[in-house]
Amino acid sequence: MKNLIVIVFLLVTGIIFAQNDNVLIKKNEIKGNAFNIIVFKAADFSYEYLIDSESSVGASILINLQDSDSDNGPYYNEEFAFTPFYRRYFSSKYAWGFFLETFGMINVQDEYDSFYYDYVPYPEATIHSDGNSTNVALGISIGGKFVSEKGFVFEFFGGAGRNVYQSDEVYSTELVPRLGASFGYRW
Repeated sequence: MKNLIVIVFLLVTGIIFAQNDNVLIKKNEIKGNAFNIIVFKAADFSYEYLIDSESSVGASILINLQDSDSDNGPYYNEEFAFTPFYRRYFSSKYAWGFFLETFGMINVQDEYDSFYYDYVPYPEATIHSDGNSTNVALGISIGGKFVSEKGFVFEFFGGAGRNVYQSDEVYSTELVPRLGASFGYRW
C-alpha cells in the first residue's frame, strides 16, 4: 500500500510540474518611443522578438518630423534611420530588467543651411549648400525594460554610435544618438 501511495504521489507531482512547461511565453513586442516624439519631434517605432529569457533581436524605424530650418528646440540630424539591434538581458525574469544593446544604423542625414568656408578664391567667402548623406553606423546602448503581467511594456535606453561609412562627409556627423523612453505591448 505504501508503494502505491508513493507511485500516485510521484505521478501527480510529475503532472503538476509538466503543466508548468506548457505556459505560453509571449515573444513579440511592438513599441512607440514617446521621448523622441515629445523632445525631438521624431516618430520612432520598434519591433522586438524575444529569442529566449536573456536575449532578443529587433529593429526600429525613426522618421524626423521636424524641419531642420526651424529653431524650435533640439532636433536629430537624421531625417530617417533604420536600426536593427541585439539585446542581452541581465535578470532572472524573462527579457526584463537591465540590458546591453548593440546596434547598426542606416541613416540619412540632411544638413540644411550648412555653411563652410571656401578658401579659393576668397578666404572669407561663405558658400551656402543643401545636401544629404547616407551613412552606416555601429554603436551600443544600455537601458532597462519593465513588463506588467498583462503585457504592458515600458523601457528606457541611451547610447551612441559612430558613422563608419558616410556618402558625403560635408553633410554628415560623426556620432549618432540612440535615445528613448518607449511604451508598448508584449504578445
